[in-house]
Amino acid sequence: MAPVGVENNINWSAIDTIRLDMDGTLLDLHFDLHFWMEYLPLVYANKHNLSHQQSKDKIYPILRAEEGKLHWYCLDYWQKVFELDIIKLKEDVAHLIQIHPFVLEFLTQAKRHNKGIYLITNAHRKTLKLKMRVTNLEHYFDGIISSHDYQVAKETQEFWHKLADQLTFDKSKSIFFDDSLPVLNAAKQYGIGTVVAISKPSSKEVSKVVEGFINIETFENVI
Repeated sequence: MAPVGVENNINWSAIDTIRLDMDGTLLDLHFDLHFWMEYLPLVYANKHNLSHQQSKDKIYPILRAEEGKLHWYCLDYWQKVFELDIIKLKEDVAHLIQIHPFVLEFLTQAKRHNKGIYLITNAHRKTLKLKMRVTNLEHYFDGIISSHDYQVAKETQEFWHKLADQLTFDKSKSIFFDDSLPVLNAAKQYGIGTVVAISKPSSKEVSKVVEGFINIETFENVI
């Protein structure tokens, strides 16, 4: 649930640039959680004659060791590690890729008010290509930036400095939406004027308040 009065905490007249995360923010994180936590272990289990649980027990620690690092988001890296065609496997469950409620309405209104709209994601470019094809969201953005372009994740200050080198913008007039606490903290530390947390990144999980930030459950709260 979004805090009462969340809309009043955002002064849209003072904001000229909107920066948006993708997975968990614009798109339902259920796809990604299902893929990495369930489907990939199942395929790996079948390949290596393991039970589903045995596969999870082997894969999960390998994944968690890279959490928050660029490798965590790199399909090429995981393809080498697991010796599986990761993008092909993502295609297998692409029907689970869904846009969050009220995202299209929000993006349409933002364009109508001539805000600069940028997708700022840790997602690999191959994942981006798949998800833009499925969702047809690409035309809403004035630019799409992947952390892989800079070889550093959004969790780092280096990413934000490289972003500023590429895109000239006034930090105080920018708003940024994300569902990851480390990324939200990095954006806040860098000085982005308004930083908003998505409290319900997956439709299959309960909403959780992210302390220290404006919280919204859906974009209905900021339209």
